[in-house]
Amino acid sequence: MSLTPDARSTVLVVDDTPENLLVLGEILQPEFRVRVANGGARALVVAHTKPPPDLILLDVMMPGLDGYAVLERLRGDPVTALVPVIFVTALDAVQDEERGFALGAVDYITKPVRAAIVRARVRTHLLLKHARDALALRNDALEAEVARRVREGQIAQDVSIRALASLAETRDPETGNHLRRTQAYVQCLAQRLTDHPRFRTALSPRGVRMIVQAAPLHDIGKVGIPDHILLKHGRLTGAEYAVMQTHSRIGSDAIDDAMRGAMSETEYAALREHCRLGHAALAAALAGPGGAADPGPLEFLLIAQAIARSHHECWDGSGYPDGLQGDDIPVAARLMALADVFDALVFRRVYKPAMAVDAAIEEIRAHRGTHFDPDVVDAFLADQGRFRAIASHYAEDERHRLAVSGSYQDRV
Repeated sequence: MSLTPDARSTVLVVDDTPENLLVLGEILQPEFRVRVANGGARALVVAHTKPPPDLILLDVMMPGLDGYAVLERLRGDPVTALVPVIFVTALDAVQDEERGFALGAVDYITKPVRAAIVRARVRTHLLLKHARDALALRNDALEAEVARRVREGQIAQDVSIRALASLAETRDPETGNHLRRTQAYVQCLAQRLTDHPRFRTALSPRGVRMIVQAAPLHDIGKVGIPDHILLKHGRLTGAEYAVMQTHSRIGSDAIDDAMRGAMSETEYAALREHCRLGHAALAAALAGPGGAADPGPLEFLLIAQAIARSHHECWDGSGYPDGLQGDDIPVAARLMALADVFDALVFRRVYKPAMAVDAAIEEIRAHRGTHFDPDVVDAFLADQGRFRAIASHYAEDERHRLAVSGSYQDRV
């Protein structure tokens, strides 16, 4: 790397003796831009003025702040912490050099100085500094590019997930913004429970992000339900309800097939072994107390599978498809269960009219400890205002918006 006259490096020379400043200036000025300071205190001021020094030649023995004290302050200041400092001193004892290097000096020149030595040492350390700065710039650019690509990939993934989830929803024209609302409800509950001792492990920042991202896939299995059942007006028969219940297994199996297709049989078997096989064990691995499993990059799909399969499980064990009870139900599915039911209550479906929000809140309160995890219900009750706001923001139309916000009765 060459140092051209148009882009000369700045060298700050610090010495309390004018003759030394003059000598070092004459040695360096033909090749470098030279600034001087006649003491330690002045050096700290000059180091913060423009142009900032690229390298500092620092005398050790000075009145007031000596070279060691100046170097300590330079290294403790983020603005000057990385500026290379070469000690120039008459002290030549080994312990003096060791102390200087321990404080962060990059080199040591003893007096009386020799011009060739000074120029050679200065050139060497300036070249190292410029190389380091160039590498830092490249690293910053690389990190920015990686961040940009990760963000683009995340956006693409989110769009793909929403598009996939919407396939199920488009078969039911009355669900509309259901995906957006339930995703926002789940995020609200997760954020409220982040510091709760029962949920702290599952609801780490990374866990919350994945659960919220996976929430729209909860009803993906509805693509396998016949229209005459899915779109039926009125109550389902017992046989029809049994078919409707299969959507949780269909969704879970679809995600499982996707995972199986994305890896070798050995990798798939290892993943299942890691989760200790079986749905209850998977639930514990993903979200249960002490479940510290780390399935790696497929963790998101495992969470999505748990939500798709278990969001109709009930706290008291009366749900489906596996009759899970209490903490055997994955945390993500427990959050989704309440979010899904609240939305189904306050918005019209082909089989029922909309319920008033206040009545829906009381309905969920009444099922605390039976249908829903008691602590999840408490989080819902604490944030019921946010639930109402989400329902209003993503309402199907103005009439629905006024209804869920509590204003509809005032307008009719």
